[in-house]
Amino acid sequence: MTPKAQSAIARDIAARAPIIPVLVIEDAAHARPLAAALVAGGLPALEVTLRTPCALDAIRAMADVPGGIVGAGTLLTPEDVVAAKAAGARFGVSPGATPRLIAACIDHDLPLLPGAATASEVMALFEQGYDMLKFFPAEASGGAAALKAIGAPIPQVDFCPTGGITPQNAPDYLKLPNVICAGGSWVAPKSLVEAGDWAGIEALARAACALRG
Repeated sequence: MTPKAQSAIARDIAARAPIIPVLVIEDAAHARPLAAALVAGGLPALEVTLRTPCALDAIRAMADVPGGIVGAGTLLTPEDVVAAKAAGARFGVSPGATPRLIAACIDHDLPLLPGAATASEVMALFEQGYDMLKFFPAEASGGAAALKAIGAPIPQVDFCPTGGITPQNAPDYLKLPNVICAGGSWVAPKSLVEAGDWAGIEALARAACALRG
């Protein structure tokens, strides 16, 4: 799968809703009901970060939730790509990009949303065929103003900003012409997940869907 084809798939997934939940799952038993609540609330694309021992089990549990599109976040190595694809991930997200990581995603047909924070990084990925990127870390890299500035000379590339996104600042990003969606963790707070408050999480998802205005 070429980078251009990867970006086309990533763009389609990103366009399903204004927010992609960024999920750190510490108990695989929570994975399926969490995914079901988020999908019911209107957020079908789900990024499970590979930061916990049960992350791959969580991806497996979420992979067959009706209407959901589960992806693996924090891909760092080719081994991560192989494991994520085997677990059922339909897309991958990385904080940056390396030649080996990109090659692994091409070899294993895993659509990648690679991360970039500077104009040079954006240009390097665009040169390879990627025109749908993750802007990370969004707030630490200058926020919506920085992403708007990058978009002026490089309008061919669109973004999913992630990192410090909140319900308060998400609209600033979502109104930009080069932003397809944003990634955020607030739709699945640890307190609600641990309490099994799936109705509360569904409500947060519905509110997130309304952020684009």
